[in-house]
Formats: sequence, structure tokens, C-alpha cells
Amino acid sequence: MNCEDLKRNFVEYWRGNLNAAELENFEAHLASCEQCRAEADGLKQIWSTLGEMPEAEPGLGTRTRFYAALRDMERRELEHPEMRSHRFWWIRHPAFQGAFALAILAIGIFIGNTTARSSGQVAQLRTEVNSMKQLVTLSLLQQQNASDRLRGVNWAYRAEQSDTEVLAALLATVNHDSNVNVRLAAVDALRNFADSPVGRRGLVQALNKQASPMVEIAILDQLVEMREKSAKPAINALMGEGNVNPEVKEHANWALRQLQ
Repeated sequence: MNCEDLKRNFVEYWRGNLNAAELENFEAHLASCEQCRAEADGLKQIWSTLGEMPEAEPGLGTRTRFYAALRDMERRELEHPEMRSHRFWWIRHPAFQGAFALAILAIGIFIGNTTARSSGQVAQLRTEVNSMKQLVTLSLLQQQNASDRLRGVNWAYRAEQSDTEVLAALLATVNHDSNVNVRLAAVDALRNFADSPVGRRGLVQALNKQASPMVEIAILDQLVEMREKSAKPAINALMGEGNVNPEVKEHANWALRQLQ
């Protein structure tokens, strides 16, 4: 096991999910590499603190958007009964979980140590926190359990907009995850990367790779929200597909009008 392999397995090690062979290799490398050992000690302290923190309550704006979306979903169910099997995905959507826990932690550490730390030490702490956010996000997105991957998407809301690895992982999730709820959540999390040309282009390209009407509609909404006019050819291509869902086709027409 090399340094990169060890870093990818930090979270699994802390959660006790490594098998006997992986655990032996992990601990052997940790014992022989001073740099990895120091990084593991620092990140483990942050990880332990995060586990003790309560989730923040959603704000009023989030609650308003939640109930508006729920009413819209109920309307669609009345018009399209075949959609009822998907009705509870909103309740499990990670956008409505507390997204500020890590920020609270970072601020608390900063305030508690400002008088004792130099600006260089504070910058180092910020780098370590960002590294932890990325590490947790990427690790959870690779899990077999869909609920763990949803947690990974939730962590992606906390990533820096410049984090290309998290962005690439979200786009891969939108295109390839086996669970429609995880894909929907990943589409929503891409709002965090709305200013990224790579993120915008990736979302446009994702539109014609979907098999779920709900994901197609979510992507269309996102493209309209971002005013992404370069998406018009992809939207036209979607409408030209012979087996396109009628509701998706109607929504695509609406999206084209909005992007004129």
C-alpha cells in the first residue's frame, strides 16, 4: 500500500470497514511513513469532532422550497399515477440536511486558536479541513450502500468550488449511479459548481445520458436556472428521441423557451 492508497482508505479505517489483509497493509504503511502518520493523526481529530456535531436545522427558505417541490410532485402524481412509486425521494434528499456543520467546526477552531496561531498555521488548518471534506466526499460516493452515497453527495455541498475531484465525482454520479435518488441529489449538488465551465458543460452532456424522466427534468431545471444557452442543441436532441417521456418533452419545450 502506497501513500495515495492509504489516504483513500482513511475513512474506511476509521469506520472499521477494512478487511484483515487491508488493515494489516494499512497499519504497516502507517507505521513506516512518518508523513502519512502525521496526516492521519491530524485528520482523525477533525473526523472525531465532526462525528460529535449535531446537524443544523434547515432555514426558512429551504422549508419553503421543500413544500413547494412536494406540492408540485403531488400534482404530477395526480396527472401521472405511474410516478407514485418515486414520491418519497424528496424526504431523503440531502439538500435538506444541515450543510453548515463543518463550517461551524472550522469557525470554532479558528476562534479558539486565533490568539495562539500564526497566519501560516491558520492557513494550514484550513487546508486540512478542505482535505478532510474532499476525502470524506470521495470515499462515501464510492460506497455500495445508496444511503452512504447520498451522504457523500451531502458532503459535496461543503466542497470548495475549485475542487475538480469532487466535481468529477458528482458528474460521474449523475451519469452512472444505479440509484435514481442519488443521481437526483448529485444534480442538485452541482449548483455548487455553477460557475465552473467544466461543471456546466458536464451537466449539458449528462442530459442525453439519462434513463430516468425525473433526472432529465431535474437537469433541465438546473440548466434553465444557470441560463445555460449552450444546452439548446442537447435539449433539441432529447426532444427528437422517439421514446422520450411526454412530460419530459413538455418540460424540454419549456426549457427552450426560457433559454431564448
